[in-house]
Amino acid sequence: MKKIAIATDSNSGITQAEAKENGIFVLPMPFTIGDDEYFEDINLSQDEFYEKLKNNEDVKTSQPALGALEDFWDNILKDYDEIVYIPMSSGLSKSCESAMNFAEEEKFAGKVFVVDNQRISVTLKATVFQAKHMAESGKSGAEIKQILTDTKFDSSIYIMVDTLKYLKKGGRVTPAGAALGTLLHIKPVLQIQGGKLDAFKKVMGVKVACQAMIDAVKADLNTRFKDVRQDMKLCFAHTHNEENARKFVEEVKKAIPDVEVAFCDPLSLSVSCHIGPGALAVALYREIN
Repeated sequence: MKKIAIATDSNSGITQAEAKENGIFVLPMPFTIGDDEYFEDINLSQDEFYEKLKNNEDVKTSQPALGALEDFWDNILKDYDEIVYIPMSSGLSKSCESAMNFAEEEKFAGKVFVVDNQRISVTLKATVFQAKHMAESGKSGAEIKQILTDTKFDSSIYIMVDTLKYLKKGGRVTPAGAALGTLLHIKPVLQIQGGKLDAFKKVMGVKVACQAMIDAVKADLNTRFKDVRQDMKLCFAHTHNEENARKFVEEVKKAIPDVEVAFCDPLSLSVSCHIGPGALAVALYREIN
């Protein structure tokens, strides 16, 4: 039986320590801050990242260099026969497409299987651990890729943005709109479905925003996931907002008691840099049996 490695990037929210503990490989995503390059969870921690945002430093994301990806795969293939590599959604970054094209090179063809699972952060993390379970049960890289591709739309994420500052900076909100929204305590709720980050709803205040996310999850369970509701799980994320995240988890558990809560993690930094601190997110994903 072939030895299958499961790999992802740090957009999954899986830390280097967690990856080592679970036999998973995580490629750190690069960031440019000023004139310096940083790598998530290598020389850029969550606390350091938010401190730099607080100080209004210019934080930009980028995709891994092909040389870094090549070294990453080469090192894994020293001990494994195949790699299932699950990067962040192609709808949010070109890094997935680049990896897919690179995997067709002669040295990696038939050995590296790149999966566009249309996910990021907590739903991507769930996918990675499901892939690890499938590898341990004896499935091949090609089989794992097919299963994850077939189920790639069986997830959704809703994110409440606490500040409009970073949406304005990224051009998603005009300066005038951000100023008015701040004055009126507007809290945008964004959604990620099918791999793209889109506006979902604009509401006034955190409490109303949290209720909007709960209502959206209920609607998904009763429509999109009606036939697989028994397989769905909840997970949560936040941007430097752990205490409020714990409270939100309890609210959702009371509102949707029949769906298991899997975990609550910090949101990946590639999303965080576009929405800033204080955000809360709830996600659904299908557990593959």
